[in-house]
Amino acid sequence: MTTPDRKRSDRSPWNWLLAIPIVVPLLPFLYNALDPRLLGFPRFYWLQLAFVPLGVVCTTAVYQLTKRRR
Repeated sequence: MTTPDRKRSDRSPWNWLLAIPIVVPLLPFLYNALDPRLLGFPRFYWLQLAFVPLGVVCTTAVYQLTKRRR
């Protein structure tokens, strides 16, 4: 097993972006209505599907902003 040359630090402030896809779905005022409907689906259902791309965007942004240059 090899040892790294420098001590690895995962304490980037960009990691706080990962809290967005965790906290936003927990906000109840987002779900507290049936309207607007999208293709006949109430807000609750299509909003759950909208959170998937939000998580992908946040995760990709954190990865790109914190990866090390070689």
